[in-house]
Parts: sequence; structure tokens; C-alpha cells
Amino acid sequence: MEKAKATNWSYLDGLAYDFPPDKEYTSIEYIWIGGTGLDIRSKTRVYPRHIETLADIEEWNYDGSSTYQATTENSEIKLKPVRMFRDPFRRGGNNLLVMCETFTGSGAPALANFRNICNKVMTDAAEEKPWFGIEQEYTILVTKGTTYRYPLGWPEGGFPEKQGQYYCSVGTRNAFGREVVEMHMKACMYAGLRYAGLNAEVLPSQWEYQIGPSEGIEAGDHMWISRYLLQRCGEIFGLDVSFDPKPFKGWNGSGAHTNYSTLAMRNPGGIEAILNAIERLEGKHREHIFVYGEGNEKRLVGACETSSISKFSYGVGNRAASVRIPFSCDSSKCGYLEDRRPASNCDPYLVTAMLVDSTCLNGKYCRDILESYREFKSRLITH
Repeated sequence: MEKAKATNWSYLDGLAYDFPPDKEYTSIEYIWIGGTGLDIRSKTRVYPRHIETLADIEEWNYDGSSTYQATTENSEIKLKPVRMFRDPFRRGGNNLLVMCETFTGSGAPALANFRNICNKVMTDAAEEKPWFGIEQEYTILVTKGTTYRYPLGWPEGGFPEKQGQYYCSVGTRNAFGREVVEMHMKACMYAGLRYAGLNAEVLPSQWEYQIGPSEGIEAGDHMWISRYLLQRCGEIFGLDVSFDPKPFKGWNGSGAHTNYSTLAMRNPGGIEAILNAIERLEGKHREHIFVYGEGNEKRLVGACETSSISKFSYGVGNRAASVRIPFSCDSSKCGYLEDRRPASNCDPYLVTAMLVDSTCLNGKYCRDILESYREFKSRLITH
């Protein structure tokens, strides 16, 4: 049975040499979302000065024709820094990560830049104080070459014992890849993310971590950086991370359950606001499903702890519903709701924007969000 072993250098041990302690240097990893909407890209820039604030970080650019976002004839895409974090992988000196938005030469949001529309929604609804807690599920895979992959801990070419023993499990027969998971937790906490916890999931080699509570646009920023850090941790162990919402038929899939509340929901008597929000979500069910992740129809089949993709439902403590009201919130008559529909590969900017727009802004931006996503799918540039 295979176990996760560090095959490359580890941020816990560092390289043979630390960065020089000279405060006149800063390394910055610029991070952005590529043209598939799923690929995370990054590159490094070293500043010959000490960087302390986001305002000190300059805009940059990259070749969009190599990230499925542009043609060679008009390939330059601009990087606009929007949020800064500590870099957990580089020791010594001043090392930072920066989440970026992407723009074309004309100033328009680049392909797969959904942060732009999300930020408009969050700014418009700022008084509602929307909070999010996102449960990111994923599967750890062994790689052989560039095309062959199978889940860590599974017999190559076969299947493990049926699911049931793996959820929140311990022991080498049950939990596969904990070394990666623990490293990722430490990396997220060092970086300054709102990391809330982790657990082994139902599918063997499947795990979950939670980001939140985060308010407004911060939720998407922190989730994307956490995904970046997870894949970097996978590199260290020579393992791949999959956000496929349904890796295997008949086994539990992977989601990004999104816990959501507004100030009105959290206040005493907020259960009425929760129920009103659920009613509005039901009215926009098809629109939400459209942007909640690719391949979600394989996951939302009304089995394996999911609802039907074609029918909206809700219930108290019901994990087979589209939206769940936790028992604690039903009892206290305030709190939050859990939208269980988003797939593990969803864009958190789209999910959070739709939740706020549908429940707080009466669908003011719904058409713009859907048209933006349709355009993205129609313009997706592939090699």
C-alpha cells in the first residue's frame, strides 16, 4: 500500500540555503486563475526593496496565449494584485504570495476572471454582511507519467474495501495522505488564511478542509489561495490533487458545500431570514446549478449524500437536500444555511456572488453573471 512520502524539498526543512536576511529584497509569487477556470498559475518576481503593503506591489503581465486566455497576436494579460499573504514555502527574508485579477489590454476582465463581477455584488450588498464557510473536498492521486493516475492507498488497477470505514478515520488501512493534509493546514495558517479545520472523507484518499468564516470577496480570495497551497504541497510529495466532483461512479463524489449567512440570519429570530433566503434560492435553482461547477450532474444524483440536480429541496439536518438547515440553527432560530449543491471544482467567486445576488439583491446581477459564464464557456481557447 502506497503512502505519501516527500520526494522533493519540504517547506518544513527548507532548501540548503535560506533567503538572505537583507530586508532590501522581497520575493513575490503572483497567483492567478488560468483560462480553463480550473488551472491555477503563478510566477515569481523579486523586488530590490522591502514590500510591506499591497499598494507597494506593482502590476505585472504574462503570456495569455499559453494559459488558454488569448491568441499569440494579442497575448499580453495584465496582473492586478488584490490580496496579499505570507509565503510558507520560502524561508528567510521577506516572501509573499499575492492573489491577482487578470485583464486584457483593453482593460476588460480576462477569460475566467469572475472575481470582477463577484466584487461588484459584494460591494453592493456590503451592508448585509455576508459570511461564508466553504468545505472543500478533494482526492489525492498517485501519478505515473503525465496521464495515468489512481487514488492514493488504492490497489493499482483495482478497488479498496467499500466505503464506510474511511470518514473521519485514523490508521494506515483507512486514512491515506495525512502527511499532505497536515502540511497544507500548516501552510494555510502560516499564510494567514481563515483556515477552520479538516477531516478525512467518505471516499478513501478523499479529504476535506474548511475555509471561513470569511466576509464578502475575501471568501473567494482565501479559497483560491488555499487551492494553490494544496497543489504546492502535493508537488512536494509527488502527488496530484483532483477536484473532480465524481471520480468514481457508485462512490461518494466531492463537493464544496457552502455555509452562508447574512447579519439578519445571524441575529435573534434570523430563522425567518433563512427561510426567505431558501425560498429565493429555490426560484433561481437552475441559474445556480449552471455556474456551480462542471460535471456536477454526475455528482448530484439523489444518492451518496446528494440531492437531485433537477429538483430543489431543503430540510433540517438533511444531507440529501439541496440546502440544509443545521439542527443547531433550527433550535436557536438563527444562524446560517448550507448550500450543498456546489461541486468541488466550482469557482467560489461565482458561488458566493450568486448566493448574495439571489438572496440580498433580488437577482440584480444574475443576468450579468450568467452571461459572463456563458461567454467564458463559448470563448474557451484550447490548443
